[in-house]
Amino acid sequence: MFIPENHKIEKNPERIWLSSPTMHGPEFEYMKEAYDTNWMSTVGKNINEVEKIAAEKAEVKYAVGLSACTAALHLCVKLAGERLYGKPAISHGAVEGKKVFCSDMTFDATLNPVVYEGGIPIFIDTERESWNMDPVALEKAFEMYPEVKLVISAELYGFPGRMDEIKRVCEKHGALLIEDAAEAMGATIDGRQCGSFGDYAAISYNGNKIITGSSGGCLLTNSLEDANKARKWSTQSRENAPWYQHEEVGYNYRMSNVIAGVVRGQYEYLEEHIAQKKAVYERYKAGLADLPVKMNPIVEGTEPNYWLSSLIIDESAMCKQVRGETDVCYMPEHGKTCPTEILESISSINAEGRPIWKPMHMQPMYRMHEVVGRDGSLRCRTNAYIAGGVEDIGADIFQRGVCLPSDNKMTAEEQELVIEVIRGCFE
Repeated sequence: MFIPENHKIEKNPERIWLSSPTMHGPEFEYMKEAYDTNWMSTVGKNINEVEKIAAEKAEVKYAVGLSACTAALHLCVKLAGERLYGKPAISHGAVEGKKVFCSDMTFDATLNPVVYEGGIPIFIDTERESWNMDPVALEKAFEMYPEVKLVISAELYGFPGRMDEIKRVCEKHGALLIEDAAEAMGATIDGRQCGSFGDYAAISYNGNKIITGSSGGCLLTNSLEDANKARKWSTQSRENAPWYQHEEVGYNYRMSNVIAGVVRGQYEYLEEHIAQKKAVYERYKAGLADLPVKMNPIVEGTEPNYWLSSLIIDESAMCKQVRGETDVCYMPEHGKTCPTEILESISSINAEGRPIWKPMHMQPMYRMHEVVGRDGSLRCRTNAYIAGGVEDIGADIFQRGVCLPSDNKMTAEEQELVIEVIRGCFE
């Protein structure tokens, strides 16, 4: 972005974060309670209370406090795999050799647990209207691979798509659904909480989420048996014996009572944080309304938690941009811009932004894996003799999308500064 010397925007003295933790006070009191009572490990009142509150907030019967959302997703896959295919032999995964349908445009933690358990991810393209898994593409995938019995669908940036439709497609084909609600805690679909649609679900308390424990997550389920299995597996699968007795593989995945103290205190402020994030989104929407961009889509009947405000540049307003594996170049053009230029410009005023999630089917380790769109496979759809191609929605959103600074402590003045910089990119 070229800015004349007399129009340069001053760097903000304080860092404007993408999304940072916001502490209030009760968190420290609950942590101190763990310290004062000497319950510093993976048992204690804080864990019990977090599990109770998490289940109530998500409108499910049971929650299991774990060290990370990734741990929760791993145990979700293990539970689903054993339910579908039976208990595997030691050193074999619960979905070993089985295909699993997974969200494509997401963070890799959504599907890494499939690989932990020996499964084969098949990626489902993104719905342009929601930026989430496309139910139509999922239906097409079941036509192509009717043997698949497990789906993992993520809710992106706190703006849910139609997880209810995803669930109906799964039920039609006798498949289980794991709902990755890591980014969508407190968001709703037709008044129903995200995290309550899956046969199993996971939520995150990572440091940048809508509420945080610095780390941690919960597995959500309506099955007491599955909740108890997850608790056992997360504590190294110790059997009820006076010595260390193990009959199946376990993990050190249980949430710390200290971390749980932070989460317990944060839950009191979930609705407040959502309201603050919504105000950030609305200011961006108003401040950028006349530019050739669109903000995160809000699907009818859904209420986001507005965790990360993001935009996509209109195709006609994109300057030339080429991305390699770890680097990128672009050609500045009057009246046009690209994600790289916007991110560099935001960074120049001491603010943090990020590209949209790079779809999993574009990642080096998954480039030979199947990806399915509304018209079938997105792979091998061009050749030297037949004209045409295929629309790859996730790749297009990645090419044109930007996550904007969305910190709930960002002042209106700081956000106006970010908006001014974005506007300058189109000059």
